[in-house]
Amino acid sequence: MVSTIGNLTQQKTANDQNPGPLAGKIIIVTGASRGIGRAIALRLARDGATIVLTARSVAALAEAAAEIVAAGGRGTWFAADLRIAESPASLVEAALAAHGAIDAVVNNAGATRRGDFFELSDADWQDGCALKFFGAVRLTRHAWPYLKQRHGSVLNIVGVGGRTPGEEFTIGGSVNGACLSFTKALAEIGISDGVQVNAISPGYIRTGRLRARLASLAAKHGGDLEAAEAEIVREEKIVRIGEPEDVANLPAFVLSPQSRYLQGALIGLDGGQTKTI
Repeated sequence: MVSTIGNLTQQKTANDQNPGPLAGKIIIVTGASRGIGRAIALRLARDGATIVLTARSVAALAEAAAEIVAAGGRGTWFAADLRIAESPASLVEAALAAHGAIDAVVNNAGATRRGDFFELSDADWQDGCALKFFGAVRLTRHAWPYLKQRHGSVLNIVGVGGRTPGEEFTIGGSVNGACLSFTKALAEIGISDGVQVNAISPGYIRTGRLRARLASLAAKHGGDLEAAEAEIVREEKIVRIGEPEDVANLPAFVLSPQSRYLQGALIGLDGGQTKTI
């Protein structure tokens, strides 16, 4: 496994005089190099947290780090493949070496393959579980003693498929469902240990993965991406397609001091997509 630690440096900004609600907090964000994870990392940094970004791509992490620095943020980045069993422990060690503590873990990394159930291989299923589920389980296990010391938080970014799976989302629905169950079980442990545990399930969010799906759907509309997007909004009966920043706003609230009463919550953030109770 090849891993790299980089420092996010900053000049003095207005944030030093106005530190924000998360000032002094050390927060690990996985899958932080793009999409939802990147937006979460940037928002938490703006609220004063020191961020430990992790993902597989060194180049993408460096780019995300530069954006955080430009916004006045600080922290470190650690490139690693969290599907590898040893990587989560290495990430925790790197965070402690750089900052001496961990206050929160945002488990955001993980994507699963869509497709016909009968064409999905065992390898597809194993890969789908390896990062999103086992990566989160291992990272949380290794970080837990330090979260317990600081009365910290775990926030799992899951997905609406955990409650409403579909025929082309057999892997994702199963993995997301496991993550939701894991959140509930861990939240009960957290009550005894003083660790806050919650989950957020985004719906359709304008990320690279969604853009690829829109491009495929647009083929039916003569390449019109706007028509493809309108079809999703109409068929799913949602208010609109979400933006990564829409998701990032919620972790900023959940991880803030005034939200400590929130425990074991499975929060849907999907524009009305989930119709079940």
